[in-house]
Amino acid sequence: MTRLMHAIRPQAPGGPEVLTLAEVETPSPGPGEVRVRVEAAGVNFIDIYQRSGQYTIPTPMALGLEGAGVVEALGEGATGISLGERVAWAASAGSYATHVIVPGARLVPVPDGVDSRIAAAAMLQGMTAEYLAHSTFKLGAASVCLIHAAAGGVGLILTQLAKRAGATVIGTVSTDEKAELARQAGADHVILYSRDDFAAETRKITGGKGVSVVYDSVGKDTFEKSLDCLSPRGMLVLFGQSSGPVAPFDPQVLSQKGSLFLTRPTLGHYTSTPEELLHRAGVVLGAIQAGHLQIRIGATYPLAEAAEAHRALAGRATTGKVLLIP
Repeated sequence: MTRLMHAIRPQAPGGPEVLTLAEVETPSPGPGEVRVRVEAAGVNFIDIYQRSGQYTIPTPMALGLEGAGVVEALGEGATGISLGERVAWAASAGSYATHVIVPGARLVPVPDGVDSRIAAAAMLQGMTAEYLAHSTFKLGAASVCLIHAAAGGVGLILTQLAKRAGATVIGTVSTDEKAELARQAGADHVILYSRDDFAAETRKITGGKGVSVVYDSVGKDTFEKSLDCLSPRGMLVLFGQSSGPVAPFDPQVLSQKGSLFLTRPTLGHYTSTPEELLHRAGVVLGAIQAGHLQIRIGATYPLAEAAEAHRALAGRATTGKVLLIP
C-alpha cells in the first residue's frame, strides 16, 4: 500500500495562491539519503523568488529549503545518523512537507535543550548571519557596520553576532516597534528609514566617516545609498533583494566613492563542504544552547496556510522568523 504525505508542490510559478496542499507519495531515501519527519520548516525570501518565477526551479516546485525534524528512515550508506535523531538542514528542497529527503551529509544534529522550531528558525538565517559577521567581513572592535532590515530574521541574529564581536551597529528599520526589537538585539543606533534618509543619518552618526561594512538584503531600493554610507575601502555586502534586483551599474562608481568593495555572497558557497556546514551550524546552535544567541520566531502557520506566510513575509509584516508547522 502506497503511503501518502502532505506537501506544497506548485505546478507552475505564480502568486501565493499557487501554494496549495497536495497529497503525494512519501519518498524512500536513496543511497546516502535520509528521510526526515518535518517538525518545522523555515520560510525565506528565496522561497518567494522561486514561487514567483524570479528564480527558476523545476516543476512541480519543491519549495522550502530548511527545517528541523526527526530521522525516520536511512538510505544505504547513510552513516553517522541514527533513527529517531533530531536533525536540522538548510539546503534541501521540498521542506514544505510532512516528510523530506535530505542528503545525510547535509544534516546537522540538534543539541539537547534546543527546540526543533528554534533549530529550524536558526539554520538558514543563523548560518547566513554567522558567515556575514565572521567570514565575508570579519567584524571586530574597530568595525562600524550598517545592517538593513535589522529587525528581520537575519538582521536580529546578525546584530547580536556583531555586538558579540565588538562592533558598533547601526540598524535600519521601518517602524518604532521594529526599532525597539533592533535595540533589544544590541543595535547602538537605529534609523527609521521610513522617516529619515538613512545615508545622511549614517554619516551624521559616524561624524562623516562612514561605516566599515553595509549588510544589505534589500537590494534595489537601498543599493545606491548603501554605497554612500561606506568609508573609503569599505565593503557593501549584498545578500538579498527583497525590494527587487539591483540595476546594472558601472564598476567605476566603486572607485569614485572610495575604492569600495562589493560582494554578493550565498550560503551555499560558505557551507560547501560537510566540515564547513557543521562548523557554522555548530557555532549558531551552540550559541543558542549556551544562551548567547536569541532566535525570534515572529509567526507560525500551519502547512496548509503557506500562502498566508508568503504574503506576510513579502509584505514585511513580520519580525524575526516565519515557520510552517506540518
